[in-house]
Amino acid sequence: MQNTRFSSLRCSTFTISVLLHLGQPSFLKFSCIGSSGMESNRGQNGIQLLLGAEQEAQHIVNAARNDKLARLKQAKEEAEKEIAEFRAQIELEFQRKVSESSGDAGANVKRLEQETVAKIRHLKTQAARISYDVIQMLLKHVTTVKN
Repeated sequence: MQNTRFSSLRCSTFTISVLLHLGQPSFLKFSCIGSSGMESNRGQNGIQLLLGAEQEAQHIVNAARNDKLARLKQAKEEAEKEIAEFRAQIELEFQRKVSESSGDAGANVKRLEQETVAKIRHLKTQAARISYDVIQMLLKHVTTVKN
C-alpha cells in the first residue's frame, strides 16, 4: 500500500502541482499550467515558485526517507529483542533437559550400586551354603592316596 500526497500551489499565473509517492520517494512529478503570454517578471516569479515547490517536495521526500529509516531501525531493534527472548527460552529448555538427564545419571549410579550390593550378598550366601561341601571334597582328594 503506497501513501500518495498531492500538493498544489497557486499564484495568479501558474498552478504548480507536486505528486509524491511516499513509497517511492525519488519519483516526483511537476506539472505547470499557465498562460502563454507572460511577462518576464511574472515568469521569474513562476520559476521562483517552482523552485520553492521543488524544495518543499525535497523536504517531504527527506522526511519520508527519515521516517522509513526510523521504522526500519525500530523493526530491527524489535527483531533483535525477539531473537534474544527466543534464545533465552531455548537456553532455559536446554539447561532443564541437561539437569534432568544428569539427575537420571545420578539415579542410574544409585541403582547400579544397589544391584551390585544385592549380587554380592547373593554370592556370599551361595558361597556360605556350598563351602562345607567344597571343603569336604578337597579333604577327601588330599587325604586319599592312589597306587
